[in-house]
Amino acid sequence: MKDKVPPKRQRKWSSKVKTESTFPPAGTFTKPADKVAKIMARKSVSPGGLGSAIKMVQMFINRAGKNLAPSRKRELEKAKKILQRHTE
Repeated sequence: MKDKVPPKRQRKWSSKVKTESTFPPAGTFTKPADKVAKIMARKSVSPGGLGSAIKMVQMFINRAGKNLAPSRKRELEKAKKILQRHTE
């Protein structure tokens, strides 16, 4: 019989993502939705446009995972909706 080897703990792909190009100022994601959207919409933060800003907010939500409080997640989802309305 084979000895059971404990499976390796798989790491999430998002833990490997690091960016050096642009990033929001510290504390951005702790602010209210309208302020988060306003900061993320700036060209200095999202030179790729609003789509890039939406992706950054979503990446923050994904990276925080279960550690993100439900109220904070709701607020960030609101920020995404605000940004999405501006792209239409």
